Amino acid sequence: MTKDEFLALVLRNPINEVLARELETLAPPAWIVSGCLVQSVWNALTGRAIDYGIADYDVFYFDGDTSWAAEDAVIRTVEARIGGLGVKVEVRNQARVHLWYPAKHGMPYPPLARATEGIDRFLTANTMVGIRRAGEAYEVYAPHGFDDVARLIVRPNPGPNFSAANYAAKAARWKALWPELTVLSA
Repeated sequence: MTKDEFLALVLRNPINEVLARELETLAPPAWIVSGCLVQSVWNALTGRAIDYGIADYDVFYFDGDTSWAAEDAVIRTVEARIGGLGVKVEVRNQARVHLWYPAKHGMPYPPLARATEGIDRFLTANTMVGIRRAGEAYEVYAPHGFDDVARLIVRPNPGPNFSAANYAAKAARWKALWPELTVLSA
């Protein structure tokens, strides 16, 4: 699968397109990431409703202001722009993740220097993707490409915050929704 093929399938989901348009003017710039992109592609490839199984739409940005007040202001801005879409959107400042991740997940999380580093740390290699609008075009971040997405393969991404238990739980949820998936062991 090429970048353009991936993007065309992702944008069949109108939520991804509307969200990208609304985020384009957000400061700092934000990425739509992970499951809502990959699962839109899986749905297109397997003939399901384009929004089937998508629990939420994740948005990453990076801002050196690591206060909760600053992140909350961005969350509220995004909610105001897309609240009428009727979907759950989770907005996270990647500069803050190391502050709350250890308490939530019981393991350390080294600080990040940019939003795409958060994408690099996903539990699965196939979800290491992000998109954002740039004028009339889209930027696409996909350090491992699109082969696993196209072939419906779920592969672990062993990294600094990898948890085999969390990977197994995520993969089991996905396999129940998309039985066509091939889940590789951690």
